[in-house]
Order: sequence, then structure tokens, then C-alpha cells
Amino acid sequence: MTEVDSQITLALVPRYRHQGYSEEDVQARRRWLETVCSTDLDELAHDGLSTEELRGNIENPVGCVQVPLGISGPMVVNGNHAQGQFYIPLATTEGALVRSYERGMVTTARSGGVTVRVIDDENSIVPVFHCESLIQALELCEWIGENFAPLAAIANATTQFGCLIAIEPFVTGKDVYARFRYQVGDAHGMNMITRATSVACQFVKSNCPVVLGFLVTTGACSEKRASGVLFSGGKGKRVVAESILPAGVLRTHLRVSPEQMLDMWHSTLTAQLHSNSTGYNGHFANGLTAMFIALGQDVANVTNSAVGLTSFSMTGGGDLYMSIVLPSLTVATIGGGTGTPTSQACLRILGCAGSGKALRLAELVGATVLCGELSMGAAIASGEFAAAHERYGRNRPHQIQASNGMPVSEVSV
Repeated sequence: MTEVDSQITLALVPRYRHQGYSEEDVQARRRWLETVCSTDLDELAHDGLSTEELRGNIENPVGCVQVPLGISGPMVVNGNHAQGQFYIPLATTEGALVRSYERGMVTTARSGGVTVRVIDDENSIVPVFHCESLIQALELCEWIGENFAPLAAIANATTQFGCLIAIEPFVTGKDVYARFRYQVGDAHGMNMITRATSVACQFVKSNCPVVLGFLVTTGACSEKRASGVLFSGGKGKRVVAESILPAGVLRTHLRVSPEQMLDMWHSTLTAQLHSNSTGYNGHFANGLTAMFIALGQDVANVTNSAVGLTSFSMTGGGDLYMSIVLPSLTVATIGGGTGTPTSQACLRILGCAGSGKALRLAELVGATVLCGELSMGAAIASGEFAAAHERYGRNRPHQIQASNGMPVSEVSV
């Protein structure tokens, strides 16, 4: 067994006074990093953020990275909370992405828009309680049911916006896993419900004699991971969107027929079943990630938010019907990264800045995702997928200018 030398000198990241969020401390930490890594890092300082605004969003700050921001639209949305024409901010470095979503948006707009609804809205966390036997575990389940009211009061007292709406215990051997279900308002709410649940679990341990101990979270809620349980909901907002695409509009704007789209859907659905995918979609993660970065969302929640289903079918009149389901979409308009200046600007573009706007944002995300599925599916069905990426998605810095100074696109090959 190898022994670790406790006397080894480690180059720890400087903390500085008050955690080092002043402009001077951030600059000093960046200069320290330049010395340690033997490189110049001036590019990291070119940003519009006050370093004090980073407090609560990041530790050991040294600057900011830049992600290009594009705009797609117009997208016509027929929702309960979002109605009319919208232009969607997308932050990405993937060429062809913004253009692809835009053509899906224009096509659905020419077809009457996207109808979208938020059906459920909650968040959950699953702690585990340890007992000595199955019998005691069953006793704990009964105790939780009898004491929901005081547990809810204790949990709700920790938060201004959260509300515990149910506890669903289930037994595994001598352990009890309990799904704590919350409404969280306009926040993402995971930190909120973790704190509330921790206090409630302490109450359980102190007042129920069969409990030996607990872990406040187990991962059973699928926070930031993909799993089949997400289709049951409870991890964010369940969003369903649909659009009917007339055959003539498809041919004019996407150069495909409804029959070609159905054939593409059948073939790719079969392929994803072969690959044992969780759900079926073309590229939910693309639009979700680009919107999450632009809007200050927790980008790791793309993992659970991207689990869903895209469906196509024919109408009786020979047009194309499509829908998407996002059963566990996690978005917020307050808290976390939504307060940074650039995120606030992007949220204002959508009319989604501040309290009371999370359901509107969820509808816009759902409509955007549908438009992306339409465009990508059509590109595959029409045989244009590779050509589109060749035109918009290839970054060739060394070919930007030809030897005679003319742009490459104007040079005869």
C-alpha cells in the first residue's frame, strides 16, 4: 500500500479575504494561475460582469468565458402563459444550430404556430431512513403518513416559496426511501427543497424511535441524471407541445412530404430502441443547452430535462401532426444564474425576467424544442443533414482568407 506524503507542498488556489470576490482579488488569482500554468490569461478578463455579482454562483473566480449568442425566430406560440411571436436567444458554439431552429420556427409559424401547455409543476428529493428491520421500516411508513402535517409545517418554515405537498415512502429491506414532493414557484428549487427536507428528516429521526439515521438525498429523484422514472414527472415541469404542418408548407419550407417525415421517424425510432435510449428525440439537448446557457439556468439539468418523446403522425387530411413531451423540464426565472446581467437581458427578450414567469418560460422552451425536432427530422428525411452542417457548422480558421485575400467562398476551387 502506497503511503501519501503529508509533507508534500500543494499549490492551493488563493482564497483571499472575504472569499476573494473583489476585482483586485479576482485579478490577483488570475495572475497566480498564469504563473502556475505558465500562460497568459488576459482573455478571461474581457467581460461585463462585476466580480461581486459572481458571489453565490461560483467559487475561486478568475474571470469569465465567452459563448456566442444568436437569435432564432419568429416563433409563434399558442400557450396559456406565452402567446404571440417570440425571438429565442441561443448561446452555442455549434454552427448550424441557430439556423436549424429558426427554420423550424418559421415553418411552424407559417402553419399556425405551436400549441403548448405546462401540465404539472413540482420538484422532488428522495432521502432514505435506516431502520433495524422490515417491521420497523413499515412502522416508519405509517408514522410518516400520520405526521405529514407537522412535517410539512417544519419543511415549509424554511422557505418563502417552497411548499411540501406530499411524502411518498417505499420500503426496501429495512430501509425506507421517501419521495418528498414540493411546489417551488419560479425557482429551480433544489437547494431550497434540500434544506427543507433536511430539517424534516431531523424531525423524523428525533421523534420516531425506529429511525437509526438518514441520508438527505439518494439520487432516486434523478436530479441531473437520465432515467425512466422521469417520465412519471416530479422533477420540474411536464410540458407538452404540438403543431400541425400542412403538406404544402412542408414542401415549400423544408422540401419534404409528410410521408417522408413518417418514414424518417419510424427508422430513427427503431434505431433508438436498438440503442436502449431513454425516450426518443432527435436533439432535445441542443436547444435546451443553448437556452439554458443564455438564460442562466443550471446547465447540468439538461441531463434530466432532455429525457422525453417526439412523435409524428398523419392527419386525416394528409398533413403532418407532431408533438413533444418534456416530462421533467427544470427551468427558473429567479435565483441561481438568472440574476447575472446577460441572463437578465436574455430573459427580458422573452418577457420572462423575474417572479411569475417560470410557466411562460417553460412553454417557450417546449415550443423551441419542438421546432428543433421538426427541422432536424426534415434535414435527415430530405438528405440535407450533412450539407447543412458543411455549410454552417464547419469552423475552418486557416481557410477564412485565401492567399490572395479573397474570402474562401469567393475563390474558385
